[in-house]
Amino acid sequence: MARFTKSQCRPCPARTQCTSTANSARTVGFPPRELRDLQLRVRAEQQTPEWKTRYAVRSGVEGMVNEFAHGHGMRRCRYRGQGKAHIQHVLTAIAVNIERLSGLPPAEEALVPRRPTVFQSYLDQREIPRQKSWRTPGS
Repeated sequence: MARFTKSQCRPCPARTQCTSTANSARTVGFPPRELRDLQLRVRAEQQTPEWKTRYAVRSGVEGMVNEFAHGHGMRRCRYRGQGKAHIQHVLTAIAVNIERLSGLPPAEEALVPRRPTVFQSYLDQREIPRQKSWRTPGS
């Protein structure tokens, strides 16, 4: 550990970039040699393709956890009790899965459109425009 006194810190040109302390002095800690060597070895390993492939799985999981925590309010439960909290988590997961599946491209097989209802046929005969949700493909 290195400690700098006030008289050493004050004239330093980088003083504005330092964090301030109660006594206006600066303390810098250095890790033990074993820890520093371990950090260097792990950082070098993180640059290999094998490590990046392994980490991609973890990255996806962490992204999903972050989405649940921040995007769907899973840090707080709406209900009391472990059973109700579990139900909330399961239902939220189902909703997220449905949301994700709805964004997927349609399957290769085209679905056969339903025939128009009597009411839709009535509107079509009188050339009355229908809402988009009522339209069958091709109409």
